[in-house]
Amino acid sequence: MFFPLLQQAPAPSAGSALLQMVPFLLVFFVFYYFLLLAPMRKQQKKTKEMLAALKKGDRVVTSGGIHGTVAQVEDQIVWVKIADTVKVKMNKSAISSVLAEGETVPAKEGA
Repeated sequence: MFFPLLQQAPAPSAGSALLQMVPFLLVFFVFYYFLLLAPMRKQQKKTKEMLAALKKGDRVVTSGGIHGTVAQVEDQIVWVKIADTVKVKMNKSAISSVLAEGETVPAKEGA
């Protein structure tokens, strides 16, 4: 008569615990995509377009902070004129920004 009350409840299965975590994992991956991956891809696309559009005469700033003018553009190489008689050969990927006409310092993102 009292035996059904004294029996232990069945332990939850491993499959049930995994099913309870699915909504949390889904929310984590959605936030990961929208907060990290999407903005990173957007920035990479913008940088790739900027480097593809480089042309002779563009004023640029390198990732090392050197300001100069593009003297020659090759496939993956850019010659940057940093003084009257000084040209530096560098990879295109070293160009961090292209300055607009009359601009002296690259514009900050979001400013």
